[in-house]
Amino acid sequence: MAEPVNSSNIGRNPRSLVVVGSLNMDLVLRVARVPEPGETLTGRNFALVPGGKGANQAVACARLGATVTQIGRVGADAFGAQLKDALACDGIDVRHVSVDAAASTGVAMILVDDAAQNRIILAPGANATLTPAHLEEAADVIAGAALLVLQLEVPMATVESAAAMAVRSGCPVLLNPAPAQPLPDSLWGAVDYLIPNETEASALTGIAVSDPASAAAAALKLRQRGVRTVLMTLGAQGVVIAGPDGVRHLPAEVVKAVDTTAAGDTFIGGFSVGLAEGMSIDDAARLGQRAAALCVGRRGAQPAIPYRREISPAFPR
Repeated sequence: MAEPVNSSNIGRNPRSLVVVGSLNMDLVLRVARVPEPGETLTGRNFALVPGGKGANQAVACARLGATVTQIGRVGADAFGAQLKDALACDGIDVRHVSVDAAASTGVAMILVDDAAQNRIILAPGANATLTPAHLEEAADVIAGAALLVLQLEVPMATVESAAAMAVRSGCPVLLNPAPAQPLPDSLWGAVDYLIPNETEASALTGIAVSDPASAAAAALKLRQRGVRTVLMTLGAQGVVIAGPDGVRHLPAEVVKAVDTTAAGDTFIGGFSVGLAEGMSIDDAARLGQRAAALCVGRRGAQPAIPYRREISPAFPR
């Protein structure tokens, strides 16, 4: 496991962050409520929005102050070109976002109801064709990164390979285990920072996570598998952190949510940037919380992710 990111080995100036993960075009439809089986409802406010957990996290890292490289795959279609252009507009290096001529770009069908809750169905498309061989082309970028950020919307073999490359080069690894699925034994010991939500933590531990107390129990169980630090996001209930220095709960800001689609990705972006800037784990988590609080007050995925200039003076660059 790599040495954790801190002020002694990174310093205050952000270094490059590498995100290996998905790029999807989100097809977002707002509805009053989710239809019952066999029921047809009339929706409203349909939009095409750049998304994908990997791309969302890359955008969050870039807007909050990091130099970011995205590694991923899109199809040779209009959605793929739009997604790459959107990342480039945020200053993200897309040289390692390759094009698969035989696959479509990934898409996500997203329903957002009047309670601001979202339900998402993915069609991975070209994301499923990202292989360890594509990572080799970016080996020097991973080796020089301050932090490698991973999720599970690309093949598990690719996630494992990326983590192994980072460990060999001494680069810390952050894993967002979403969508929820079992993790191979080889991955647990490679992860420095594991950031699941309640659903993902419940799937990984068998503990029904619903509040800070159950989150703490699940986080401790996850640490027993070799992860150095677990940050469990609980939405409006905040974040539970379990690490070598114990367990604590950071309450969430009280905000009126209109769309939670990219809130978790925004938290991860803020936390990653905070680490790279030399913040403590708790302060980096608070930066993530502040950014996520702004995100949920807006609609969409990437359009809702805030910029560092919008964050409180408590988190200057």
